[in-house]
Amino acid sequence: MGHPIIFCDFDGTITETDNIISLMKTFAPPAWEPIKDDILNQSISIKEGVGKLFSLIPSSQKDEMVQYLLDTAVIREGFKEFVDYTKDHEIPLYIVSGGIDFFVQPLLKEYGPFNGVFCNEASFNDSAITIHWPHPCDDHCESKGCGCCKPSILRTLSLTEDTKVIVIGDSVTDIEMAKLGDTVIARDYLAYTCAEKGIPYHPFESFHDCMDVIEKGVKI
Repeated sequence: MGHPIIFCDFDGTITETDNIISLMKTFAPPAWEPIKDDILNQSISIKEGVGKLFSLIPSSQKDEMVQYLLDTAVIREGFKEFVDYTKDHEIPLYIVSGGIDFFVQPLLKEYGPFNGVFCNEASFNDSAITIHWPHPCDDHCESKGCGCCKPSILRTLSLTEDTKVIVIGDSVTDIEMAKLGDTVIARDYLAYTCAEKGIPYHPFESFHDCMDVIEKGVKI
């Protein structure tokens, strides 16, 4: 069997809830709700929508937002053991997130280091928050507005023929990445979409479930 490499989503996968939604509910004016609906029904791109969402919040609230998530965000059960497992078995683990660096990095800090953490970036220099997109879509991406383009990152990093790509995720931002995976471990919207599109997947609730799936593959 080829050597496994893991690409794992962050919001709603490593954390139990979507951190962007949590921040909007607490810090944004009501105008955030229709923008969220437009993202989910895909009438605007993820990139455009997330940029609009954060433009609603003053930069002065940065520290408050980080502290709020450190106090309230719940890391999914088994994640620490999962990270230890990947290190013990020398399986590269990349975090690929549509989230933003100012909260992804602090929430992951005690669990790293990882082989790589890919996410969007925020600037707090202006009165409102500005989002930057350091991981744009490549020529093969069909959507062209991912923000943090997970399939493009995956294509850059899974370079050898014998690499076995394991994708772990939960949401609309993980669908294109899942199509490229050899093994897909999914929950929530991603699991529903995989079932609908005929993409084989393993369901999970905790990272212990993810370890079980990978363990079976590693032993082949």
